[in-house]
Amino acid sequence: MTTWQYGQATFRYQLSDWVFFTASLPMQIRADSLLDATPAVKTPTPPTEVRLSGSEGFSIRNLPVECEQPTLSSAGEYLCYIPLQYLHCYIDLSWSFDQYASKFSSKTRSTILRKIRKYKEHCGGVINWKSYRQPEELPDFFRHARQVSKLTYQERLLDVGLPDSEEFRQNAIHLAQNDRLRAYILFDGNKPVSYLFCPEKEGVLVYAYLGYDPEYLSLSVGTVLQWLAIEQIFQERRFQYFDFTEGQSSHKQLFGSHQRLCANVFFVRKSMANTLLIRAHWFTNIVSKWLGDTLDRYGVKTKVKKILRRA
Repeated sequence: MTTWQYGQATFRYQLSDWVFFTASLPMQIRADSLLDATPAVKTPTPPTEVRLSGSEGFSIRNLPVECEQPTLSSAGEYLCYIPLQYLHCYIDLSWSFDQYASKFSSKTRSTILRKIRKYKEHCGGVINWKSYRQPEELPDFFRHARQVSKLTYQERLLDVGLPDSEEFRQNAIHLAQNDRLRAYILFDGNKPVSYLFCPEKEGVLVYAYLGYDPEYLSLSVGTVLQWLAIEQIFQERRFQYFDFTEGQSSHKQLFGSHQRLCANVFFVRKSMANTLLIRAHWFTNIVSKWLGDTLDRYGVKTKVKKILRRA
């Protein structure tokens, strides 16, 4: 079982993709890993560990649950707040690549291979892509990946693109020195159009950052690079799992070989200040979901996102 760490749990108050406020609480934090094989719980209960001085409670990420949980409830001296429940997607790399490919329906597999052929034809018959794993290769990766990341709406609006700090680059070099990093770039000729950055933790390769040039959306370059990278990762026989981490997306559900229902759970000490913070976050999430559903209902959500990506 992963040990507890003392740190800050951050709450982002946002409407759709626009973050307008953040708040944090000092808490004891744990993130369950695929390697922990944590059994799914019927109802999350407060940990038995002693709450440290200054800690406002406990945060558990990636906790497997048997069924959907209430978002907000009371648990003794704590508020039990579960803002995110999702299908945690991952790939079991103990399979062969042929076994993995066979998990797709014939229609889906045909669609993926058709996208790869389409991009290959766009590139004149040869797909130019590169994998990076050695420390001396990383400056070239970051030069190309940052060129793409700056174009993505995730970075321009949400500030969640590939980090551009010296600390992040030095950490990547340290990982590569210990054979704990895989990174990939897809090119159109000499132009980078998509990147994938995957650090390793205890035998699990983590899907950390994926980005693509929005001008290449119709060519599905993110899908193309993901497929090529996964095939190479299977051939290595180096890792136990490829972890798509928390949150749901069609991309993760498409490529994952397995799924498990997980939740991010907060046990927050009951106080007036904490109750206001948690209830405000809960209310903001409700409004944000309503806004997203309303835009989707009228067929404008996708159009708005496309405008934002190109704005």
